[in-house]
Amino acid sequence: MLLPEPVQNLIQAFSRLPGIGPKTASRLAFYLLKTSEEMSLDLAEALQQLKSGTADCPICFNITGAGRNMCEICASPDRDSSMICVVEEPLDVLALERSSGFQGRYHVLHGVLSPIEGVGPEDLKIIELLRRLQRGEVQEVILATNPSMEGDATAMYLRAQISGLGIRVTRLARGLPVGGDLEYADPNTLLRALAGRQELS
Repeated sequence: MLLPEPVQNLIQAFSRLPGIGPKTASRLAFYLLKTSEEMSLDLAEALQQLKSGTADCPICFNITGAGRNMCEICASPDRDSSMICVVEEPLDVLALERSSGFQGRYHVLHGVLSPIEGVGPEDLKIIELLRRLQRGEVQEVILATNPSMEGDATAMYLRAQISGLGIRVTRLARGLPVGGDLEYADPNTLLRALAGRQELS
């Protein structure tokens, strides 16, 4: 069946989003086609505001409102400025904030090193991180990149860059998830859990 061009364009637009295949894209397009015009207009307005109403914080590069000179976390006097947690993406900040276990500040790299995809240090917010660290206020950097080949390579690179600054560099612990079963854990997770074992007090 040949679809009208506006429908085809919307399906193609949805298909470019991560995690959305052609079938899901078609379902979304046809759902919007049969809903009220008000809902479609609300969605279109929300998409426009997504770009015009947001910006990167000039300090940590997390997402903030457009026109602000820093995000809420960087502006908060209650946060510990001697600790910086380095993450790959703004979504990682949200995940850590949900845990309520970290009260320091963040630095968002906006990706990881990936020579295969042509992503080098100059493509990430690494120079900006090093400038922050050279001011002398930070005592510890927590590397919270994902436990992947690229995440590990990025963490190793950052550790090498920071090593001469006299700042403590730590990495998030890895191991078994709470409520997980040993029989379902992959060998790498088990090895890391064994290596990171702790004394019971």
